[in-house]
Amino acid sequence: MVKLSKINKIPNVADAIFKVNADWELTSFNHASEDLFGLKAKNIIGKKYQEVFGKDTRFQELITSLYPALASGNVVTEFSLVIDSASTKRPTSLLATAVPIPGLDEQFSGAVVVLQEAESSMSNRMILDSVADGVFTVDRNWKITSFNHAAEQITGWKKEDAIGKFCGDIFHSSICGKSCAIAQSLYSGKAVANRSITITDVHGGKIPVSISASPLIDHEGNIVGGVETFRDLSTVTILQKQINKSYSFDEIISKSASMQRIFNILPDIARSPSTVLIMGESGTGKELIARAIYHASTRSEKPFVVVNCGALPETLLESELFGYKAGAFTDAKQDKAGRFAAAEKGTLFLDEIGDIPQSLQVKLLRVLQNKIYEPLGSNIPIKADVRIITATNHDLQDLVNKGLFREDLFYRLNVVKIHLPPLRERMKDVPLLIDHFIKQYSAQQGKDIVGISSAALNLLMRYDYPGNIRELENIIEYAFILCEGGFIQPEHLPDPFIIPPTGGSSTVSDSSHKSQGLQSLQEIEKQAILMALERNGWKRMATCQELGISKDTLRRKIARYKLESEMSNQLSDLTEDDTSIPFSDHLH
Repeated sequence: MVKLSKINKIPNVADAIFKVNADWELTSFNHASEDLFGLKAKNIIGKKYQEVFGKDTRFQELITSLYPALASGNVVTEFSLVIDSASTKRPTSLLATAVPIPGLDEQFSGAVVVLQEAESSMSNRMILDSVADGVFTVDRNWKITSFNHAAEQITGWKKEDAIGKFCGDIFHSSICGKSCAIAQSLYSGKAVANRSITITDVHGGKIPVSISASPLIDHEGNIVGGVETFRDLSTVTILQKQINKSYSFDEIISKSASMQRIFNILPDIARSPSTVLIMGESGTGKELIARAIYHASTRSEKPFVVVNCGALPETLLESELFGYKAGAFTDAKQDKAGRFAAAEKGTLFLDEIGDIPQSLQVKLLRVLQNKIYEPLGSNIPIKADVRIITATNHDLQDLVNKGLFREDLFYRLNVVKIHLPPLRERMKDVPLLIDHFIKQYSAQQGKDIVGISSAALNLLMRYDYPGNIRELENIIEYAFILCEGGFIQPEHLPDPFIIPPTGGSSTVSDSSHKSQGLQSLQEIEKQAILMALERNGWKRMATCQELGISKDTLRRKIARYKLESEMSNQLSDLTEDDTSIPFSDHLH
């Protein structure tokens, strides 16, 4: 069977294709060839090409030259000639390849020839080279057969250097292999659209691109190759980073007003030598805040030492903090420096300070007041030059009232207090954090997961996160186990978020006062559209822009979910100018 694997085709162009065997006899002649030459296939199949095409010596020389030219695996392309068709001279561009005999590298069983009217060929090349998106085609052996001007500009590769090479050797993309978009397109016969990946340019630099791929099909319906377009997202990525930068401080990400206020004062806190108390529920990022203060301080070149006061028993915690001298207790064979010594001239972060036993509270108070401490088994004070940052998920004032925490120590710690809100009070951060975790795990695991579907995001936006940011991160990490690529879907989320097949409801969290029974995808979509309409005052264009859908799509979905009657009572709350516009005008 003859393969059209090396033909440089452009989809939807009616190319003339015919085949000859080793004896120069025509073995196939498609409809476009019949139109071009004014001949019928049934009248010429089996005849010698000289008999069919007359005395066009240039054409005869070209066919004869196929064998030596293609012995090295090269393709004869862009040979211009004039074909005499019914006494009309027609400029034509020719592309051709020989068909090798299996197992005999330099012997051929025939040739395949593609003819395209020069005007059409030039037009297609001009169109491709004027497109801002990179476009390239490959044959079924993954060798590049065309490479437009934008592809050269984006990748830095010259067309003549790229054509004939394997696409993987040119692009080194993040999805080369089983996740290749063209491979999926070729195997499925369907287009693959809008996938975000990275490719490597000629200098080895990483370029973020959005790609789409489609199969190339000949006139008999056979897949002969693939075409891929790619758009440089470097500018978009830079802009996104600039946007994200305004929502971040060090490694902390948030766009909520309460967190933005904290971001604004963190530089001043970092420059101060004062003790800092960070309060918040577990999983809200207290250690990240401590590290951010450290990184922005004048001590950033010195050590940052972390001690979890709740994870160590009282007998070990004291020696961990202050160190000990040889002989201080059984098995103390030699001196050992503590965490205060390790953090000298740097920063010591005491996490879960509310769990520190009362016997140690007085010793910690002495360090805070006098800047000195004594290792176990020693009576010689050691001076401490350490910035102390503490954190707790307890209400220290309540512990003071109950006599479980020293009041004087509390006031020493409570010089600068930062209270981190729980995630349920900053839900607008959930999409931002999800995007951050997806990028983080994509880089770590090498998976081509580019985002989260709206259905899955809607589920996560209706949960109250008792475990806060740490719980959200665990959810995304779990989704990465089940999701092979593309977008995270509802079925990739942990059990509490799974939608029952029957569309029934189940509870996301029994303890959640905000979480509701899970609904079908249709109900989720209905709620998403309803909320978007409410946010945008029922203005069609604003809602379409937010949801990324067309006017017609929005109109159909509003009708499908009967949102007009459901929201009619809210329309009366609009301003006089808005209510003067009929509701139907909001939809058209």
